[in-house]
Amino acid sequence: MRHIPNFLTCLNLVIGCVGIYYTLTNQSPEAFYFVIAAGFFDFLDGFAARLLKVQSEIGKQLDSLSDLISFGLLPSFFMLQWIQDKSSNFYWIAIIIAVFSALRLAKFNIDESQSSSFRGLPTPANAIMLTSLIFLPFELYEYTLISVCLFSAIILVSPVRLIALKFSSSAWKGNEPRWILIIGVIILTAVFKWTFIPFLIPYYIVVSIISFLLLKKA
Repeated sequence: MRHIPNFLTCLNLVIGCVGIYYTLTNQSPEAFYFVIAAGFFDFLDGFAARLLKVQSEIGKQLDSLSDLISFGLLPSFFMLQWIQDKSSNFYWIAIIIAVFSALRLAKFNIDESQSSSFRGLPTPANAIMLTSLIFLPFELYEYTLISVCLFSAIILVSPVRLIALKFSSSAWKGNEPRWILIIGVIILTAVFKWTFIPFLIPYYIVVSIISFLLLKKA
């Protein structure tokens, strides 16, 4: 039983590797689905570890290494391939995503203040933000994609506080930002359907920033 969480983490890693293969063979839309699948197993491994009470240091390190592949290297190569397809000489800038994803994961592992909120964008959310750009109904040009890579790197390690969907109870009081975020996502997804996906993480960032600014003033 104690090996179940690590097995699920390894599935996250395998999916990330396969996703990189598909990305490098120019099958870009599939990258998003691999990120979502990897995120599913990333959630399951932590849930299983808590449920079975088998959290371990090796599991923590394995989780970070798997996340670096699935949510660091995969979106990095996805953006690299996309920028290269624009006949740009600056496609290697996308490697910065992998580097800053590693920094984000390392900071998270030693920062005990991120239990109720995050500092900087979590790597799974960053990977979703980048790979979902393929679904935008308009074309993104070379310098826009380069700017997105730079923004991605900065937001990963920024001190900006972002909402963590960790509920101590189901009550509204004390969980207002979390419920506002969830209700907003449900409504916007129902209205705009798949076209909302590329705007999901930007919406999450905006709601988080506004929520913490209002709490600070209060």
